[in-house]
Amino acid sequence: TLDLEIAPAHASFRAAVRELAQGAVLPHAEAVDRDHRFPEEAVKAAAEASLLGVLIPREYGGAGLDALAFAICIEELAQACASTSVIVDVHTSVGSEPILLFGTEEQKRKWLPRLASGELLGAFALTEPASGSDAASLTSSARRSGGGYVLNGTKTFITNAGRAGLYVVFARSGPEERAAGVTAFLVPSDAPGLRIGQVFKKMGLHGSPTAEIVLEDVEVPVENRLGDEGQGFTVAMRALDSGRIGISGQALGIAQAAVDESRALLAESSREQGDDFLLADMATRLESARLLAYHAAWLCSLGRPFTRQASMAKLHCTDTAMQLA
Repeated sequence: TLDLEIAPAHASFRAAVRELAQGAVLPHAEAVDRDHRFPEEAVKAAAEASLLGVLIPREYGGAGLDALAFAICIEELAQACASTSVIVDVHTSVGSEPILLFGTEEQKRKWLPRLASGELLGAFALTEPASGSDAASLTSSARRSGGGYVLNGTKTFITNAGRAGLYVVFARSGPEERAAGVTAFLVPSDAPGLRIGQVFKKMGLHGSPTAEIVLEDVEVPVENRLGDEGQGFTVAMRALDSGRIGISGQALGIAQAAVDESRALLAESSREQGDDFLLADMATRLESARLLAYHAAWLCSLGRPFTRQASMAKLHCTDTAMQLA
């Protein structure tokens, strides 16, 4: 059935996140961006409100909510501070969810409660200097050694680098060509041989650290392999599907803030008819993007295929955010 009304539970969740975002996140947003500093207060407030475990089931210490709640959460945070929203998004989607989807019971019990509470921040290390969108061509290596693996390579453009306590790292574990040879690993940030490389200067999102991760003979026990050997590409692609829902939410929040700011500025000035046309166009684009994103999240929440819808939503929402800004 097609029902475009947000359920009461989601509406009340939105109200709660909005109150937190406007009260505990927004007051620091300008300074965070200006000073290029990590939004400690905002992330702590999000952790205390169980937002870092929004997708993690209650049995592992999370809030046990669905993908639509996750999208709404990121959207409301992004209206207040885009940096905070992307930190929480990456932690929640690609930093934590792969363990939920592909982890052993032992791995879930070991890592998910610590991620849900905010004790650990999660990060996702897939992209390399020579492989971005073509993730199957990555070259970082995972060599079998004794009872585990030894990882070598460089990862780049890693969100939460230097702040994360746990990295989901992808490396080539076998001679198989392209996707078939990739395996996923859970690598704690204090693993000997893991260090932060170049920290990147960006045009925006200054509170969200983006950097290289360098792996030099990092020893990973076999119990930290996520999924089977050679299953890493599947882990990555499924994680990115959910990540696209989160990034759609981030874009919606930025776009909504642009509409709200425009409306407030026009209310203070002598308005002309053309201004109202412009606002109407902005609001229409935003609403169409929101419907696309919520539809993808809804499909994901129902356990139905949503890869195409999430990709379309991410494309349309991010383009809309740029246009409206």
